[in-house]
Parts: sequence; structure tokens; C-alpha cells
Amino acid sequence: MRWWLLSLAATGATVTAAAALLAVALHVSSSSSASGPASSSGVPYLLSKLDGAADDAGEKRWWLPPPSRGFTPCVAPSPAYKSPGPSRGYLLVLTNGGLNQMRAGISDMVAVARMLKATLIIPELDKKSFWHDKRSEITQPLFNISNFSDVFDEEYFIHSLANDVKVEKNLPKDLVKAPKFVRYFKSWSGIDYYHDEIYPLWEHRQVIRAAKSDSRLANNYLPPDIQKLRCRAFFQALRFAPPIEALGNLLVERMRSFGPYIALHLRYEKDMLAFSGCTHGLSQTESEELAMIRENTSYWKVKDIDPLDQRSHGYCPLTPKEVGMFLSALGYPSSTPVYIAAGEIYGGESHMVDLLSRYPIMMNKEKLASAEELQPFRQYASQMAALDYIVSVESDVFIPSYSGNMARAVGGHRRFLGHRKTIIPDRKALVRLFDKVDGGLLNEGERLSRRIIDIHRKRQGSPRKRKGPVSGTKGSDRFRSEEAFYENPLPDCLCQPESPASDASVVSI
Repeated sequence: MRWWLLSLAATGATVTAAAALLAVALHVSSSSSASGPASSSGVPYLLSKLDGAADDAGEKRWWLPPPSRGFTPCVAPSPAYKSPGPSRGYLLVLTNGGLNQMRAGISDMVAVARMLKATLIIPELDKKSFWHDKRSEITQPLFNISNFSDVFDEEYFIHSLANDVKVEKNLPKDLVKAPKFVRYFKSWSGIDYYHDEIYPLWEHRQVIRAAKSDSRLANNYLPPDIQKLRCRAFFQALRFAPPIEALGNLLVERMRSFGPYIALHLRYEKDMLAFSGCTHGLSQTESEELAMIRENTSYWKVKDIDPLDQRSHGYCPLTPKEVGMFLSALGYPSSTPVYIAAGEIYGGESHMVDLLSRYPIMMNKEKLASAEELQPFRQYASQMAALDYIVSVESDVFIPSYSGNMARAVGGHRRFLGHRKTIIPDRKALVRLFDKVDGGLLNEGERLSRRIIDIHRKRQGSPRKRKGPVSGTKGSDRFRSEEAFYENPLPDCLCQPESPASDASVVSI
């Protein structure tokens, strides 16, 4: 018996005793249900074999991580790397975006502080995004604002970077009201920009304020020691605050009580659908609501979007129904535990019915934790997102329905930790197949399963070098088309034992 599920029911958690017992019964009976018939709704509970392999072998194959080929983290600085010397001044950073955008920006600013020989003041977290804007009625209930120490382990951050940059909690009192240079650092900049255009500012001011932190550092062509510092900051120094770590690890433990589990980043919240213009599977009323939100959100520049064109190019998140079809086609049985890492799903249960009918052991943080356990975090968007991040990084399989900041950050972290299995859906290919199913030209079953499995054999997080820009792109579009540094830290921060990093061949900063 899952004692914690029953205890949650007793203390008022979302999971009821009946749901807990059902989930346990489903898990215990997985071996018998795996070979059972389709559900009463016609949804296949267990799909075809992988290339003719036995069902058990097929199931095991889809839980196994891809071969790591011996790649392990190699983030130690080179012999030429020195501890920070005298500081030229103080760098203030105003982060922007959601949790994972801020994490990437903070890690970049650690590297920028190193290049500028600056003392980094603990960054200020975003207070102006739509998550906190009281004028916005986009998606989520109003959230309170977190400070750095509410989300991250501040003391650990400072001490773990002591040999890289000087980090202090606050400006010296005599500089709080001193004149400051406020700069929007140029996006995707290299070391020459910071040395030639920003470093000379120290001659005139003791404080520089970075007005934004996202994408202010190039993905590629930086000195190896700077790249490794970015990895140390992102994957190691930015540890979550102890209360978040404790509850996150508890959620992982509770998910594991069901056995191996999938973490599904189901990006189907109202803000994403409104921003992207994706309306497949929605009612006319829902589509009109999203269009109105997009029209009334001033900082979203694109208003007229063709939803059919968006979807056909793979620019839309998979719908919950499509995710269910995808998991079934891959061969995951109905007894597979699934953790939903997401905010409030647009349309609620009405859009989750099909997915839930296929995978009834479906959990999220609200179901796994009691109201009392979640209470300290519930009104803080970044802290709630951090809980999802922990459960996703530690999952046996991670699958994002859309390639946003969360998907990139978790995917990169899983690569860094040993290339844990991360299946990236080919949305463009999938929607073509799903449209054929909807049109009666293709049935769910072995044929669909084989095609989807073949498409995704090389999309499971195996080691490969970070992708460069798309051919033919220019300017900012060229940088934007590159694979993000933290999404794939190879080759900079992952090495094979027989291929030591070549730090000594490049000048260290």
C-alpha cells in the first residue's frame, strides 16, 4: 500500500483515498493489463512491439537511457585559470523571464562578471513579467514575488563560485545612491564586445547595471574556461533553496513509489496557446478568447496568426490528446506513471480526458503533496516551477510537448547528468500522422507505432555536439537559430576520458 497517498487523503490533499487505491491497483496489475485488450473507449492500452521484439523487451527498451559513450562532466578550470583579482567595480543584474530564462541569464552574468573583473551583486529576480503583472488576465492566478534566496541557495551560490567571481549580497552602503551606468548588453555577444565596449565604463562609474540578462552571451566561440564557468554556475552553483529541494526530492520519491515514471512537460497553458496562436482541438469560443488575449497584450507584437500554418510547421505544442497518442505509439503501457510538469491546463479536465483515459496514473505536484506541504510555495510561480524542474530532471524519461525554456533547461541538465533519456517529439512529423488518423487514412496500431518509433530513434538525448546556426540565416536570426548553450553543453562541458579538454590551447580568462 502507498502509505503516503492515503496519508495525503487524510490530510486534505487533492488525491482522494479512492484515487490512491485505484492508482495502486493499476500499478500492481500492470503485468496483466499490459497484455489486455483496448479500453472501452477504443483507446489501445498497449501498443505494438518494437521491430518485432517481445512486449517486455520493447517496454524495457523505452525506459533505458541512450548510450552515453563515456561522456562525463568536465567543468574543472584549466591550470592557467586564476582566482579573481582586485575588483574593478560592481555588476548589478536585473533578470527577466520565467525561472529557466532567469537561471540561464544569471549563469551568463556570472561569466560576464568574470570577464569584466567585476564583483557580482546577487541578481534581482524578475518582477515585471506577466506572471506578476496585476493588469494582466492572461492565465495564472496572481503570484507573489520571490527574492533570489527564496528560490536558490544563496550561501551555496556565493561559496561555490568563490574561486571564479566575487559575489556579494548587496552594494556597499556608500554606493547605493551613487550614479550608475545602466546598459542593455547586446544579445549573443562575445568576449570582444565586453572588453571593448563595457569594460572601459569602469573608468567613469563604480557600478554597472545590466537591465536584462537573457541571451546576453554568445552560445559559441568563447574561451573554454568561460564556457566551463557557465556550466558550473548553471548546473552546480544554482542549487535550489533547501525547502524547495526537500519537497522536490519528496515528490520524486513518491513518484518512484509507482516505479519508473515519465515526466511530461505539457505546455498547454492559456498563455502559450494565446501567444502562439495554436487552436487545434479547441472550441470556437476558446479560440476567440485566445485571440482576444493576444490582441490585448501590448508586448506581443504578432497579432494575426494562422493556426493551421503554425501547426503544420510544428510550431504548436502537442495537445494532451496528441501526447497520449504519442506515448501509446512508443509502446508505453497504460500502467506507466506520468508526472505532469505544467501550470493550469487550458480547458482543464475537458482537454485531459483522452490522455487520462490512456494513462490513469497521472500525477502532478498538487496531487503528490498535501495542501500543507505546498502552502509555502503555492503563491510563488518560480518556486512552483522549481518543484516541477526537480521532478523532471530526476525522471526516468522526460518528454516535453513544446521546445520552450523549461524543455531546453531540463533537457540540457539531463545531458549533463549522464544523458538521461529525453525524448523530443518531432511535432511537424507527428501532426501529419495524427491528421491522417483523424481523417481515417491511418489507424492507431502497429503501422502508426512503427512510423513514430522510427522517427524518434535518434531523438532520445544521446550525445552529440551542439547544433550551430541554420544555414542561410543572418544577423540576430542566425544566433537565434543556434541550439542554446545550456540545452546541450557538449563539447564544452562534457568529455570522453580518452579525449581530454583542450583548455590549454586557448587563452584563459
